[in-house]
Amino acid sequence: MATTRALESLRTLLVTADPGLARLRLATVAVASMALAAGLVSLGRATVLTGEPVTIVLFAGVLAMISNLAVNETSLPRQRVTTVLMTVPALVATVAGTLLSPYRVVADVVFVLVMVGAVYVRRFGPRGFALGQGAFMAFFFTQFLKAQPAQVPALCVAVLLGIGSTLLLRGVLFAERPERTLRRLVDAFRARAHEMVLRVDDVLEAAQESVPEHPVAGRSPGAEHEQVGEVVLERLYRARRRLNETALLVEDQLERTTAERVWPGLENDVLALRVVDTELGLERLGVAVRRMVRTGEPGSGEADQRPTPLALTALRTGLVHLGRALERRVPHRRVLGELADARGAVAGLVADIRPGHERVQRAAFAVRRVSDSVEYAQRDAPARPGDATTEGIALPGVPRSASPVEVAGEAAGDGIADGRPDPPGTAGGAEEEKRDAGLLLTTRQAVQVGVGTTLAIVIGELLAPQRWYWAVIAAFVVFANTNSRGDLLSRGWGRVVGTVGGVAAGMALAALTAGNQTVSLILLFVCAFLALYLVRVSPGMLAFWITAVLALVYGLIGQFSVETLLLRIEETLAGVVASVLAAFLVLPKGTREAFGESVEAFVDTADDVLTGAVGTILGQSSTPPLERARDMDTALATLRARVRPLLVDTPKRRGRSSHRRALRVFVVVDHYARALARLAADLGTTPDPGWSPTLSPALQAVRDNLDGLRDVVVRGKRRSDGGQVLVGSAEELVDRAEAYAARGQDPHRRQDALVVTRLLRRIDQAVVALAVDLGAARDEEAEEVRQSPSTRASAGLVNTRSGS
Repeated sequence: MATTRALESLRTLLVTADPGLARLRLATVAVASMALAAGLVSLGRATVLTGEPVTIVLFAGVLAMISNLAVNETSLPRQRVTTVLMTVPALVATVAGTLLSPYRVVADVVFVLVMVGAVYVRRFGPRGFALGQGAFMAFFFTQFLKAQPAQVPALCVAVLLGIGSTLLLRGVLFAERPERTLRRLVDAFRARAHEMVLRVDDVLEAAQESVPEHPVAGRSPGAEHEQVGEVVLERLYRARRRLNETALLVEDQLERTTAERVWPGLENDVLALRVVDTELGLERLGVAVRRMVRTGEPGSGEADQRPTPLALTALRTGLVHLGRALERRVPHRRVLGELADARGAVAGLVADIRPGHERVQRAAFAVRRVSDSVEYAQRDAPARPGDATTEGIALPGVPRSASPVEVAGEAAGDGIADGRPDPPGTAGGAEEEKRDAGLLLTTRQAVQVGVGTTLAIVIGELLAPQRWYWAVIAAFVVFANTNSRGDLLSRGWGRVVGTVGGVAAGMALAALTAGNQTVSLILLFVCAFLALYLVRVSPGMLAFWITAVLALVYGLIGQFSVETLLLRIEETLAGVVASVLAAFLVLPKGTREAFGESVEAFVDTADDVLTGAVGTILGQSSTPPLERARDMDTALATLRARVRPLLVDTPKRRGRSSHRRALRVFVVVDHYARALARLAADLGTTPDPGWSPTLSPALQAVRDNLDGLRDVVVRGKRRSDGGQVLVGSAEELVDRAEAYAARGQDPHRRQDALVVTRLLRRIDQAVVALAVDLGAARDEEAEEVRQSPSTRASAGLVNTRSGS
């Protein structure tokens, strides 16, 4: 057992360290392109371009690297076309920059205009971003290298060879196959899910080992649970965060390919929602188990709900089967069998409706629900592509339809598919988009970049007339992938810290190489590889390794000095300060009224759907939820259209902007709210007013959280008094509503009632998760990690839980 777990943990580490192998592919192909370009230009210097300085080799290598980083199209044909088109602005900028190099003031003015244009064209999506980056980098390096007009032909050849090397390697010889990447990412998600199950089992194992066979005299109730928190809480938290990150990568990749290319007949919407449902189910499993094993803590008032050894054994058995179902490349029928066994292992706990066993029952519910989610995902996307799927086993009370397309297709009777606005691509949608979008983010940032880089040039010239360009590139790059001022501050700080660390690393490397060109070149490519491999992890790591690369470059050309590297820190800090000042003082207020209005409309209709559905279940007079569900569907379509101008696809930030995350959460809310409306229509035939004391408060908490998310997404503060938005999880209230549902005598109605609480919980989980990311809610699990006894002990704090 221990050996198997160790092997599975190693497999999880290997598969998930770089999900989809995207970072490895980027770094490997980019470094190979740099090496090929540098080799071809070096060959040219030795044969045709005799007399040219070694700096043109550097120029070709840099353009090869930038063309790999900047081109992020969603399909291979578009990627090839964009790479070819990138040569045009790069050539124009190279010629202009070289000819203007002797005229300092004119060159600076044109450089600012190039940067403004490079940011402005990002409104045209990934292609605009790539072309802008090509122009910027080419012009920048002509100034950095102090190119002379006589070098124009050689530099143009270097441009063609640098970008051509990328086209050859990335576009032809080692072209990415998006469907393979999607396959790997889904495998990585399954591995992360498996890791999450193992971490939850660790919690139960620690609890099981700490439960004494016979009560120990003088031992306080719940003392055994302190050890559980110390040992495994932080690992469980890390597993949950990794699961979320991998789920986002899967969703991002679905923008680049179709699931049908891997699993015939599977739509992207279905796969995305299967991933979300499984992720939320596993998150709920972690929360339920963590709370269950900690209910006996002093002062909790829940000592009577501590799990018995028999209950822990049953839960662990369920997790063992669930973990086996999530192992790598398991045959389809075996997956279904393991999931059935997982549900069977906890069936007795699920059916136990005695008072005092609610926490254990909720943990059992969570095991069963994760099994349900994995079952549906397995039916749609088998762990081994090509496996013949079956209908599996019947899952009572679990909605089978998950795709918006399926829901619309089945909605003929309730009208949900009617009344949709024009799709974003139609004339009406485009016209409305133009009219309502206001000042685009790219336009505002273009103006800010113009002001910020101008200020950076002035400060940089004052600090060091020969190295001013470091301040400029810092100011420009900080704006490269940010959609908010807070994001800009974070990136700016990361760049400064990375530069400081890179200076220290550069000094060490310079001492290590001691003028040895061969060793310097090898280390240069190693540092470049690490910079590219880690760029999507942290912009600060990019700054760190690029600074180390600069130290090696200066060593190769005989210009290395400690003073030069220290000056780079000063110039970088000046550039970051200039960009921050521009962001906060120039056009600081964005005009997103159209987006805000659409969010307001969607949340209002979603609120009506939830209220109507629960009112129908409780037998209260309310608006028929299915009627409002049609309006909610229309509001979501409008929201999709109006958010498009704010979704600027840029490298390293795909799927991470607050607007994109908000849209995904609202899609999840729409999905679960419609499922709740449909279920309410069935349950409403025999309403249950006795559920109101627990279900109504749970609904109100979910509605309040949704309203709070609306406030933070639209205006960043409460509508009522302008104060800080604080969203709190509705878990406890939903637990109480679920406890009432679990005591129902009619098994069919009990199953449907439990699905009601499941849907409310899913909505709340999605809303609170985004609120945590936006700083509008406390991450309870992270807070618990920080406040765990081991964390406090390491910080020198008193362990108040034990009474010391």
